[in-house]
Amino acid sequence: MSNKRNPAGLRSARWFAPDDLRAFGHRSRAMQMGYAPEEWKGRPVIAILNTWSDAQPCHMHFKSRVDDVKRGILMAGGFPMELPALSLSESFLKPTTMLYRNMLAMDAEELLRGHPVDGVVLMGGCDKTTPGLLLGATSMNLPTIYLPAGPMLRGNWKGKTLGSGSDAWKYWDERRAGKISDKDWVDVEAGIARSYGTCMTMGTASTMTAIAESIGMTLPGASSIPAADAGHIRMASECGRRIVEMVWEDLTPDKIQTRRAFENAITVAMAMGCSTNAIIHLIAQARRAGQDIGLEDFEKASRKVPVIANVRPSGDQYLMEDFFYAGGLPGLMSRIREHLHLDVMTVTGQTLGDNIARAEVYNDDVIRTVKDPIYAEGALAVLKGNLAPDGCVIKPSACEPRFLKHTGPALVFDDYPSMKKAIDDPNLDVTADHVLILRNAGPQGGPGMPEWGMLPIPTKLVKQGVRDMVRLSDARMSGTSYGACILHVSPESYIGGPLALVRNGDKITLDVNARTINLDVPEAELAKRRAEWKAPEPRYERGYGWMFTRHIKQANEGCDFDFLETGFGAPVEEPPIY
Repeated sequence: MSNKRNPAGLRSARWFAPDDLRAFGHRSRAMQMGYAPEEWKGRPVIAILNTWSDAQPCHMHFKSRVDDVKRGILMAGGFPMELPALSLSESFLKPTTMLYRNMLAMDAEELLRGHPVDGVVLMGGCDKTTPGLLLGATSMNLPTIYLPAGPMLRGNWKGKTLGSGSDAWKYWDERRAGKISDKDWVDVEAGIARSYGTCMTMGTASTMTAIAESIGMTLPGASSIPAADAGHIRMASECGRRIVEMVWEDLTPDKIQTRRAFENAITVAMAMGCSTNAIIHLIAQARRAGQDIGLEDFEKASRKVPVIANVRPSGDQYLMEDFFYAGGLPGLMSRIREHLHLDVMTVTGQTLGDNIARAEVYNDDVIRTVKDPIYAEGALAVLKGNLAPDGCVIKPSACEPRFLKHTGPALVFDDYPSMKKAIDDPNLDVTADHVLILRNAGPQGGPGMPEWGMLPIPTKLVKQGVRDMVRLSDARMSGTSYGACILHVSPESYIGGPLALVRNGDKITLDVNARTINLDVPEAELAKRRAEWKAPEPRYERGYGWMFTRHIKQANEGCDFDFLETGFGAPVEEPPIY
């Protein structure tokens, strides 16, 4: 540990050190809580932003895990201060957690700015908590370390391994096809989530915590440890010890989150078979850090980095617990060294290259070599054309190969309820070649860009054995989902993007290899439809939703609020203390 800072220069000293009436109030209230001056004087005050709540199954263990973090902070000579933060439960929060990711980012930033803290441990894991917390901490730029919740244990039903999300969609189709009973379905419900922790497939939660690690914001290997493993407790305590050292070293996010660090994150995401949501969150986080990352960076990585993590839904067998036993993220990164910037700094105070120098892989089927990948290119592909001038995304590693080049007629739905009703109609005029379209489901149209993009296969086709078809929307989908789903169409239909002009029967052509998607309708006809299009009524007339719809950016720009991005204005100064 290298002490670059003097205790008198700690940020918290602004609250506690002066010999004035205001500081008297701060000290006396700390003593009111039972603390003696010796417990904080000359010591870094460490905030612990804890996203535990009774409505957050992924973070159930955080209620006790925070004590492990505090133990580490105290061991290293710091003073812990737990600050509850907004908990965004993917399971329960409606209409969608994406509506509130930026609210958590604002919550995190202002909690850190307004309190007497010198560094922070971020406790998150469920999908939007990782980017939300990191967005806020990045803007505040205090020494920061991220503590991932960890994946839950494997699911089980009748001896079959179940993966969250992925097997829910699979067995729902089997039930609709009449192949499993109602009793079976209840047993699947009971067996698919057996412990605390995040989804154990390579969904958005595992994707984003792995991205946090690959950027350099977690301890090495932290993102892969199962939530119920004793190693997770030890990691939590180590986070507490390390953040105290980071404060003395003045190791802040701006020294870690360089452009090269975000390029590493994109590279790792492609090799993992990541969630499509990675694109939105990574772009937002990079721009908060002042780095200009965009869709072209994902496209560049997609062409050169193969998928080597054989984890569902891109893989066909394994889950995150298996990934951990096989060597975890350090093991995976060791196999793509040639694609990584190994000289970037991390929260350890060492480089990424140092962190993975001794990493190994213990199962070559779970973490493949680059010469034996599960998919020859990266997990995601960015498509552009007259239907998505600003881009859209598909996960080719998780869809049937026959749909990678496809032309079919459109079947259009303007909202989710009408789509849901039609899907179960036995007389629906649809074939397996149709392109199912859901629009008005983007950042403003959803509102909040819900995970509606994995449109259900029409029941009549499910009963015929169809399990995949092309689906197109300006929505997102769960990272645990699979299939030929084209998502994040930008600009969205709700603000007049080309998706708003599509009509039933129009032919749509996609070519993933060529990275194109087009509406096969003459420009003159599209111009006529554009002139006839009428903007929908606003979603909100007051409150947070009103603010959201006026400041949210499009999917290709990360869906951040315009006023929160780095370039919007000067950095916010420290709060005055009078």
